[in-house]
Amino acid sequence: MLNLLNHEGYSLKKNVHSFHQGDIYIAHDVNSGSLHLLDEGTYRVLKVIEGLQERGKFVTPEEIYRVLGHSEPSPFLNEELAEILDELEELYKEGTLFSKEIRGITPNYPEKPVVKAICLHVAHDCNLRCKYCFAGTGAFGGSRTLMNFETGKKGIDFVLELSGHRDHCEVDFFGGEPLLNFEVVKDLVEYGKKAAAVLNKTIKFTLTTNGVLLDEKVQSFLEQEEISVVLSLDGRPEVHDRMRPFAGGQASYSKVTQRIKQFVTKRPDSSPYALGTYYYVRGTYTHFNLDFDRDVLHMADLGIKQVSVEPVVAEPGDSYAFQDGDLEKIREAYDRLGEELVKRRAQDQGFNFFHFNIALDQGPCLNKRLSGCGAGHEYVAISPEGDLYPCHQFVGQEAYKLGSLYNPDPYHLKAQVVKDFRAAHVFSKPSCQDCWARFACSGGCHAANVAFTQKLTEVYPLGCELQRKRLEVALYVNIKESQQTYKNLLVAAPVPEVRC
Repeated sequence: MLNLLNHEGYSLKKNVHSFHQGDIYIAHDVNSGSLHLLDEGTYRVLKVIEGLQERGKFVTPEEIYRVLGHSEPSPFLNEELAEILDELEELYKEGTLFSKEIRGITPNYPEKPVVKAICLHVAHDCNLRCKYCFAGTGAFGGSRTLMNFETGKKGIDFVLELSGHRDHCEVDFFGGEPLLNFEVVKDLVEYGKKAAAVLNKTIKFTLTTNGVLLDEKVQSFLEQEEISVVLSLDGRPEVHDRMRPFAGGQASYSKVTQRIKQFVTKRPDSSPYALGTYYYVRGTYTHFNLDFDRDVLHMADLGIKQVSVEPVVAEPGDSYAFQDGDLEKIREAYDRLGEELVKRRAQDQGFNFFHFNIALDQGPCLNKRLSGCGAGHEYVAISPEGDLYPCHQFVGQEAYKLGSLYNPDPYHLKAQVVKDFRAAHVFSKPSCQDCWARFACSGGCHAANVAFTQKLTEVYPLGCELQRKRLEVALYVNIKESQQTYKNLLVAAPVPEVRC
């Protein structure tokens, strides 16, 4: 094991992330995905090795002991260090710690893009005027308009054709507010199901809505057609109403909350990983509510069990943009939220927070971990006019236009844009090379990266910081729940202490 750590090019800091969260010490082996619960002594040894490497020192038991022998909170004994190193050696031999680093792999794609999902912008208009809206309150920088059935039909034909050998496709109805165009949505669902069946395929439909028009008629349709739903709510009344007023300036919280609460009771069983027919209530936090953990808990107390709250993406001059000094408060909010989630789940009062859900045993394949969402070649967004873009956040940006459903060859996507998005993977982004979370975030959101750096291969730094923090808390929650499970199985007998 020590030979490996002295091998040129192997960095402990980038390949084994050891950290202290809550009352436990954790090591995450980045390349194997293994997770280890540590005692404090082993944690200190790993941190000393990490420091020695960073200073260019040769890692030996003597050098480790020289540092730990005089360190706080208590000096090490030689025997204790030898025992820890022996246990680390065993984990290395098992392949669960200090595993071989995955390097320089290029995702392998077919020459012709296989598009498995589309985002149909059925409405470039909205009945709310959210202050942080990346879509210019629904119009995406253009005129307020609705998609007609013919364009939506072409979009469904597009994904059925370009999905190739795939049996399952995805169609997301998006806006603006898609329920402003509800009749077209209904017609497209009917058309899509029939067209897919002819080809022995199925389409999974999702609708993203602010909830204003989510009346009983719409709710019944969504349930009957098994359409997944993403709903928007920012949390407490004062937080939501500050950023999400009606077009006339009136507060929207009361109406939206009433309808969301009614809908989620119809769908009590919903996947925490957004699989199957699900719902999620998604909010946005800003500089004005750095205590957003209170907003998550507010929604949970309303009976909303599937919650996702995202950081705002804003221009530096926007009043709601994050400011110097906000990051530490955001980290503290994630810490508090993790503790409360563990506490509530132990009392059978749990909920799911999207960013704390992590599948350690059945994670995505390597290609997906390297490249992320597939925007620009596996997933495209379609404007009301039938123009094609890499994703919903690029709609209206001419430089990233992929083509049009009304081109002579609508199934031909602009080759250079496809190439650029395929090339924007973890190993092409300099900032990702030494980041321990590189396979968890896949290099971050393409749209956020472009918005802040003007490049697909340069990352949005704040997004990276938040992703790393969320992942630490997610791993912590996973371990605490495992401990609770073992405790229940042992009928409250103490869990044996584990060094690694």
